[in-house]
Amino acid sequence: MDIDDKIKKIEDEIQKTPYNKATSHHIGKLKAKISKLKEESIQRKSSGTKGKGFHVKKAGDSTVVLVGFPSVGKSTLLNEITNAESKVGAYQFTTLDIVPGVMEYKGAKIQIFDIPGIITGAAGGKGRGREILSVARSADLIVIVMDVFNPNHQEIIFKELSDVGIRPNQKQPDVTVKRKKLGGLHLSSTTELTHLDEKTIRSIINEYGMHNADVLLRDDVTIDQFIDALESNRTYIPTIVVLNKIDLVDDKYLEEVMKKFPEAVFISADKKINIDILQDEIFNYLKLIRIYLKPQGEKADYDDPLIIKEGSNVKNVCAKLHRDFVRNFRHAKVWGSSVKFEGQKVGPDHILNDKDVLRIIKKK
Repeated sequence: MDIDDKIKKIEDEIQKTPYNKATSHHIGKLKAKISKLKEESIQRKSSGTKGKGFHVKKAGDSTVVLVGFPSVGKSTLLNEITNAESKVGAYQFTTLDIVPGVMEYKGAKIQIFDIPGIITGAAGGKGRGREILSVARSADLIVIVMDVFNPNHQEIIFKELSDVGIRPNQKQPDVTVKRKKLGGLHLSSTTELTHLDEKTIRSIINEYGMHNADVLLRDDVTIDQFIDALESNRTYIPTIVVLNKIDLVDDKYLEEVMKKFPEAVFISADKKINIDILQDEIFNYLKLIRIYLKPQGEKADYDDPLIIKEGSNVKNVCAKLHRDFVRNFRHAKVWGSSVKFEGQKVGPDHILNDKDVLRIIKKK
């Protein structure tokens, strides 16, 4: 029996097992087995992959990857929102390689990759899907592009992403597991656990070869989230769902789809409808902020802001500019919403807000 057959057999057993408190530890053990088998399958298929892989060089302030089935309009969209010239055709598999573009928006240079269209079973290696989806693992944001005629593709794409270890729009569970040589399992939590108990946790970690461990849970995690915490290859990436080609459907159909996908962005890349809304969503999801630098004795440069991540401090800005600014940092002055008064003197740990003006003073 090969690995895929083993996975199918265990999945069937899970389906037949009623979920309740008495069976949760058994289901947890089965799910842990599936996770391990999937990882083994991935490693085998990856080691046997021949031919050219997909290699991308990250640049700019952030990286976005467009993911979708063939012929949903990703190439047209890329051309519309960036300076790229991706080949566009009204037939499948037009994009045979990764095409990069740069979206310049609100002072940010956001790198966007149009990757080849995936197919069902991509995560298992079909259509070079594993190589294609691996590009998305290093992205700061994933944009799932579907045409408005096939909104059901969202479920398929989310599953394919999940099967390569990507968790779209999920928060990384706050779980700490420390293996010990002796002492058995010691479980502690800072919140009420409604999905897991000690017996279930023991069944799962035993499947990973651990019999003695300190487990600390700061989130009320599910069985699947706890297994994710034990794995080292999960990535948690914000994701936007885009439904394209809205110019080809009537208002009644569009209204029904909008009800089912209230968080999606509805566009027509071909007719340039709602492109500005999508660009704004991309910028907001990336949590980028603009910092205007003010050299000593000069005016602030409002034309060319420094782009950093939301929550960054003065030291982060110094590091992005040059390590000399970190080494010789004396203090800084800030004008903007992050300070109580204009020109306030701050230290390296001061958190900056969008549109703050920053002046860095170095040691002489």
